[in-house]
Amino acid sequence: MLWKLIYLLKVYFSPLNVFKYITFRATYALVTSLLVSLLLGPFIISRLKRLRLEQVIREYGPQTHFVKAGTPTMGGILIILSVLISSIIWFNLSNPLVLISLFTLISFGILGFLDDYIKVSKRNPNGIGAKKKFMCQVVLAFIISLLMVKYLGNKATVLQVPFFKRIHPDLGVFYIFFATLVIVATSNAVNITDGLDGLAIVPFTMCMGAYGLIAYLAGHIKFAQYLNILYVPYSGELAVVAAAFVGAGIGFLWFNAHPADVFMGDTGSLSIGATLGAIALMTKHELLLPILGGVFVIETVSVIMQVLYFKATGGKRIFRMAPIHHHYEQEGLPESKIIVRFWIVSLIFVLIGLSTLKIR
Repeated sequence: MLWKLIYLLKVYFSPLNVFKYITFRATYALVTSLLVSLLLGPFIISRLKRLRLEQVIREYGPQTHFVKAGTPTMGGILIILSVLISSIIWFNLSNPLVLISLFTLISFGILGFLDDYIKVSKRNPNGIGAKKKFMCQVVLAFIISLLMVKYLGNKATVLQVPFFKRIHPDLGVFYIFFATLVIVATSNAVNITDGLDGLAIVPFTMCMGAYGLIAYLAGHIKFAQYLNILYVPYSGELAVVAAAFVGAGIGFLWFNAHPADVFMGDTGSLSIGATLGAIALMTKHELLLPILGGVFVIETVSVIMQVLYFKATGGKRIFRMAPIHHHYEQEGLPESKIIVRFWIVSLIFVLIGLSTLKIR
């Protein structure tokens, strides 16, 4: 919001006029959150270590992960703080869509923080419990969905189908339940993927970068008309939000790269996943999320397949271990190779997803 104060000085110094442009503020929101993340990272990691907020390793997880015992968790605090500090400077906090995205980040961040804190304080890898956590996610996502429908106007319940120009189904009142599902599913999908050093943060950063571009295009009436996508008034400001997340994600990767100095924990994975889902909904490109976030889909589906097959066959497994990145670990692939290959796959999905903006 500080950018508005600087912008007022344009009458005395005309170059300050650039502060009104979304592209300018998005660029510096990215730079700001990146620098904040890099500067705060060592302090936050040292504090987490001093408070002994260390990752609890599951006994039934991969044996190679026991060397990670003692690594501080709850590093998602670093991502959240970086975005919030950047928001004070560069976000238009009078924009309801921006406020919804920040509410999503903070509310799911608090939920994740509570879950992480119970895990590390009681040395219990189950945290607050799967059912309680899921119900809290549903309630928060439902509230966020109601807010989106209120502020998006008559386009709120309309879907935009990838690859098709004129197919725009209107879900009506059922859209609220659909939006709730998207937010909860995305939050959990990022959480499931966050099992190896840097595995979740890079695909997330790629997806958020893509949605930053989509937000800018959807919020610009001429670009929206040219690409035959739904024009969403005021959604262009979400490009600044997305850029801040990209910067925070890159900064977090500095400390989370293999071998990780810190894990994001549920504090990070639940909050950034939910915010990604919310921005996908507010830009009216929610159906593009399974393509852009293809890695998250694969990880989640691998768990669902494993559970269903295990129950149906009385104990047999499709994969050696789920999510699927653990399967490759059990196959003997080095962790660093698995991570980088998943990054490459994620980049391919993001490029395919962005191509649908023109292929209609």
